[in-house]
Amino acid sequence: MKDVNFELKVGIFVFIGLVILFIIVFSIGDFNFFNESYTIRAIFGYANGIGMDAPVRYAGVDVGEVDNIKVFYDDKDNKTKVEILAKIYGDVKMTEDVEARINTLGLLGEKYLEIYPGEGKGKVLKDGDAIIGHDPVPVERVTEQMKELADSAGKVLKRLEEGEGTVGRLLTDDTVYENLEAFTADIRAHPWKLLNKGKTKDKVKKDTEDDGETSGSEFKGGVLYKK
Repeated sequence: MKDVNFELKVGIFVFIGLVILFIIVFSIGDFNFFNESYTIRAIFGYANGIGMDAPVRYAGVDVGEVDNIKVFYDDKDNKTKVEILAKIYGDVKMTEDVEARINTLGLLGEKYLEIYPGEGKGKVLKDGDAIIGHDPVPVERVTEQMKELADSAGKVLKRLEEGEGTVGRLLTDDTVYENLEAFTADIRAHPWKLLNKGKTKDKVKKDTEDDGETSGSEFKGGVLYKK
């Protein structure tokens, strides 16, 4: 009789220990078997490497996880698409005008499904309802575009170094600077020429003749120069 009581006590103790261990494990693992949940379908043309059990966020808050991912062919659009089943826990309500995107935690971090709240228009999503996601841009495509931009910039710089185009001539042709310096020096020496801007050669010549300033001067290109 004593052995039976002892075994019963040991059995009860072991059972209680297993229950406590079960609760601890499921608490640490963030399991949601006992919580209410519903599933929505997010349709994408490109999944960008998101995997099973990836976090699902709504308005920046974790509300669920990716329960399943499958590829299917859409007969209406004649395209292959990806269906991401997102399990939403709790009583989180979303309207059909929400916006779904696949984002990355950090620069090269884990992929997750981000759902942005809409304006509250339309019906509330229920279990099995679908939303259309915005396809992410593949990293490879971004890298390729950056490479193309770098190549284009390199070609432009090379043309500038070789003096092609107006900007290239400005950067490489010393004649441009020499002419600019000559023009600046001429204006400093004869500032009155700025006052004659817009006047015809005959008008300038007449005005200067009246002032007695044309002695030893000549016109070149519509500008009066003193010899």
